Amino acid sequence: MFLIYNFDLLHVESVTEFLKIQYHGLAFDTTAILYVNSLFLLMSFLPLFINTKKSYQKVLFYVYFVTNLIAYAINFVDFIYYKYNFSRTTIVVLDVVKHETDKGGMFFRFLIDYWHVFLLFVLTSSLWVYLYRKVNIAAVDRSKLTTKKNLIYVLQSLVVFCIVTVLTIGGIRGGDFKKSTRPINLVDANRHVQKIEQADLVLNSPFAFIRTFNANSFKKVGYEMDQAVVDKYVQPIKQYSNNPKSKPNIVLIITESLGREYLGAFNTEYNIPNYVSYTPFLDSLAGKSLIFPNAFANGSKSIHGMSSILSGIPSFKDAFTSSAYSKQEIQSLVSILNSEGYNSTFFHGAARGSMGFLGFSNILGFDSYLGREDYNNDDDFDGAWGIWDEPFLQYMKENIDDMETPFFTTVFTVSSHEPYVIPKKYEGKFPIGNVPMHQCVGYTDYAFKRFFEEAKKEPWFDNTIFIITADHGNQVYYKDMYYKPINRFTVPILIYKPDNSMAGVNMDLAQQIDIYPTVLDMIGYKKPFRSWGRSLVDSTDSTKPFTINYGSSHYQFQMGNYICIFDGKRAKGFYDISDKGLKNNLIGNKNAEMSQIENICKAYVKDYYDRIIDKKLSLKN
Repeated sequence: MFLIYNFDLLHVESVTEFLKIQYHGLAFDTTAILYVNSLFLLMSFLPLFINTKKSYQKVLFYVYFVTNLIAYAINFVDFIYYKYNFSRTTIVVLDVVKHETDKGGMFFRFLIDYWHVFLLFVLTSSLWVYLYRKVNIAAVDRSKLTTKKNLIYVLQSLVVFCIVTVLTIGGIRGGDFKKSTRPINLVDANRHVQKIEQADLVLNSPFAFIRTFNANSFKKVGYEMDQAVVDKYVQPIKQYSNNPKSKPNIVLIITESLGREYLGAFNTEYNIPNYVSYTPFLDSLAGKSLIFPNAFANGSKSIHGMSSILSGIPSFKDAFTSSAYSKQEIQSLVSILNSEGYNSTFFHGAARGSMGFLGFSNILGFDSYLGREDYNNDDDFDGAWGIWDEPFLQYMKENIDDMETPFFTTVFTVSSHEPYVIPKKYEGKFPIGNVPMHQCVGYTDYAFKRFFEEAKKEPWFDNTIFIITADHGNQVYYKDMYYKPINRFTVPILIYKPDNSMAGVNMDLAQQIDIYPTVLDMIGYKKPFRSWGRSLVDSTDSTKPFTINYGSSHYQFQMGNYICIFDGKRAKGFYDISDKGLKNNLIGNKNAEMSQIENICKAYVKDYYDRIIDKKLSLKN
């Protein structure tokens, strides 16, 4: 069923290929089943004289189904969630929902929207319970057994218990009893597939969830690399002197789920058959802006985007913002602009604390945070996430009108998102398109148009740099292009100055963590600062264009002529830079450029974990 719901993403081309994947998946299924049923097994095989009694069997019934149905449900969640997350659900999902104030409302909305998945779960679970009840356990009257028979029973039970324990340990380890073998984890799924995305079909969701429980991925790497080599490759301390010092206002717009696919101006270079754009205003603005149609997100979740864009800190296996290491001094776009005399405000139309934005904005040092409660008019509440984009952007504009200059404002929009609805007064105004997201994108594009129409009437407008990007993508229609594993991370990056002095198209690789150093370069900030990204407007920067993000169990590093797939220790694949579908692994013909790219990737990963763990995210440390 997971394959049926996500067929376009997993690229299984034959029954034979499917059966091979399922065969390798049995080890992961067995491990998950043994994890989930460990208590049930213990209670079933211990030599207890009451284990055949009806009352004890009833307890076992509830132990069995409470644990199993919870695990079972996680698989069903991924029938739908996988389309947005592009990986099996892990413990990280709890970090995503824990800050939401209306969890009950979200849950019931998802039940209604995806009723067919819920119905499948109920039907299959009911069949499971029915079949379980068909198994009868014969009750034994222990009072009629002799001492000898009781002793035999105990000894037999202990032998069986030991056998079951050994087999359980072997099953959890993946069926391997070798001393050198560790229990299988998510990375091991990649050993059995040629197409990296199919590792998620080998895996199952309970396994992914359990194996990441209490797992701390923020650990220093296991390989050695000289610090001088790391500094040479990564150049973690940036310093620019390209532009005279200035203090323009900065308006940074992080658009919810605005994948590159939806914007016509960002797709003209790709010749997609029968392509249709849903962003007429942004397309027109792009003609007056510097745009990067080859840009990528550094993560797959909203909070990943916030930390990547504002502080240049990507998230890989787990979200940096929900780790214990986020509570340290962080040099960021916010802290540096604050030190330069900017007033900084974060706008988010959702409830305070939603998505963890309030907590992280406080860590970064925003002077103020304005959300749904501050807007104070729930007539404009969308019923799901927050205030509709159009009125909230007008609210932001009105607040900006009263700000002292220079100011730095960041807004995180909410409307271009599931449940894919727009205000009733605009129904029929925007093209329905081919997927529900298209109409929402049209509405958010209109909200941007209204914001710019009003903003350009104000005296602060002409001395403002506007940057528009996204946290991640969303629903895909042009599957041949945007279902490719690498292109699932595509986002737009647009930089606009009202004097049109930046107009142009730059096809170099770009990423969210580049926005932070780019802004500092543009305003003529000449002091050294920490950054893993590079300035997108500095033609003299010796840092080669690159992108880095994390798939379900591997790092994806693009640079030069190749894409490097890195498992945290070594490269597992090299692909031509145009092979975004990762079809043709070239690692068998590894050349000097590939070796260098692997070393650069290793240097970035090492410096990332070293600086986070050693608390060196600020030059003061």
